[in-house]
Amino acid sequence: MNYHVDQKLDASGLTCPLPLLKAKQALNGMQSGQILNVICTDSGSVRDFQVFCHQSGNQLLQSGEENGTYTYFLRKV
Repeated sequence: MNYHVDQKLDASGLTCPLPLLKAKQALNGMQSGQILNVICTDSGSVRDFQVFCHQSGNQLLQSGEENGTYTYFLRKV
């Protein structure tokens, strides 16, 4: 799917919990309804982002992995 991305965060090379912390910081500066695209290389981020979105109410629109790179699309509530 193609989303209108309002902000992109490249957290490649960072390990848990830094990709999630940086995503939280980015979301804090965004308006409700905006979409954040996160790219990272930490395999632990899959569970981190699922749990974070479930607890925070932010929407995990899409996630995927290709060649060790994980991509997430989150919509701020």
